[in-house]
Amino acid sequence: MDNRTLWERLRPYLLITPAMIGICLFIMYPVVYLVYLSFYKYNLLNKAKSKYIGFDNFKEIFTREDFYQALMNTVFYTIGVVVFTLLLSLLIALWLNKKKRFNAIVQAGIFTPHIISIVSIALVWLWIMEPSQGLLNFVFKAIGLPPSQWLQSSSTALISVIIVSVWHGIGYYTLIIIAALQSIPPTIYEAAALDNASRFKVFYKITIPLISPQLFFILLIMTIGSFKVFDTVQVMTGGGPNNATSTLVYYIYEYRTTNIGYSAATGVVLMAIIGILTVIYFRVLSKKVHYQ
Repeated sequence: MDNRTLWERLRPYLLITPAMIGICLFIMYPVVYLVYLSFYKYNLLNKAKSKYIGFDNFKEIFTREDFYQALMNTVFYTIGVVVFTLLLSLLIALWLNKKKRFNAIVQAGIFTPHIISIVSIALVWLWIMEPSQGLLNFVFKAIGLPPSQWLQSSSTALISVIIVSVWHGIGYYTLIIIAALQSIPPTIYEAAALDNASRFKVFYKITIPLISPQLFFILLIMTIGSFKVFDTVQVMTGGGPNNATSTLVYYIYEYRTTNIGYSAATGVVLMAIIGILTVIYFRVLSKKVHYQ
């Protein structure tokens, strides 16, 4: 084997080596170490007291009420964010689908929140949702509606966080759907018009199937991202009031120093939940995705 042939065989592996090193260092190793820590009672403040306890951390997780509350909060948050963001993004995309200058301006405007730091957005919404001097309650009073406690009440705090998350992400997903809509060949709609197909039938039988790959991508990405929400909760509510907005990642964060082994075990559980949901999505929904 000459040097040229050897180089041709080794070149693909050499080209992917930097990426593989990065994946091993920043993805594979942290995951393995997370699983390793989950079997220990590990205290960052006093490592001398750390010891191997096997599956005790996992047993404790499923016997604690605060874990189930954090799980239910996360599920409720995920359903709210995914459903409302997907529906609103689709409706706005259908409205802005035509290539007009005004639509281009609106697209740029709704995309702006996505490029702004979520911390900055959360701080602004903290002022907007302030019960006594906030803008939302001022508007409510002006139109004769009763004011709300928003982030100050256990019954409305999580809904308020959902509103902020939907507002933050809606522009990004709208642009993805608009790009998908504009990639549909006009001849398909012309053929449907010749058959006198109704608007609803065109939307349900043509538009939705042809943009289903993008909708599936959005659904998957939003579900994973929503299960990992942390920054919005940390800035706006700190998990309160009365743990009403404590999500799984924030729950993990709370045990980062006193019992990092328990925190790591909860992280493994979260990773398993996301993995199971991803498999279910691909098994159930991917069959309904129509790739052109």
